[in-house]
Amino acid sequence: MAHGNRCCMYCGDDLSTDIDHFEPIAENPLRTFDWLNHLLACSECNSTHKKDRFPRHPETGAPLLIDPTAEDPFDHLYLGLDTGLYLGRTEKGRQTERVCGLNRDDLPEARCIARDGVVMCVDGWLSGREQGNERKMAVAVRTIRNQPFADVAQFMLRQAMLPRASAAFTFDLGEETLHHLRDPELRAALLV
Repeated sequence: MAHGNRCCMYCGDDLSTDIDHFEPIAENPLRTFDWLNHLLACSECNSTHKKDRFPRHPETGAPLLIDPTAEDPFDHLYLGLDTGLYLGRTEKGRQTERVCGLNRDDLPEARCIARDGVVMCVDGWLSGREQGNERKMAVAVRTIRNQPFADVAQFMLRQAMLPRASAAFTFDLGEETLHHLRDPELRAALLV
């Protein structure tokens, strides 16, 4: 969530053409013109899945959707790098996955393709560093940052620093990629 350039704030697809009211107007008319309530969304998320759905906790009334403008989605969601599927860590994560359809159709496969793109760009960055080719390094960083499904790269970078990170990197070339994502120079370039 809160993905790359011109990407849906919910699913990460790069076909975003709609503006969604995160908190529906029917729920809270005062947020109709609240800038932080306007999210770029693909028509699939806006019109087919989320629509005006806005689940709340039955006792507290607190929203049960992740607000990508104010919350870290990875506090609530886990991304299976081998499958591209989101799994809810919390009730808010589970509701967000369900309401927004985060695992619908071709999204998991697109996340796996994004993962493979990160792997290729990391290899390109390392090759550029070995060759002293700063342009090649810059292109690799720019590509990772601006790809659709940029959440995949963010998840990989975060997971790489956790004690049991190898459990997340079980995909082909995962262990090698894990080692490279711990490189301080690469991390500094990507996390600016």
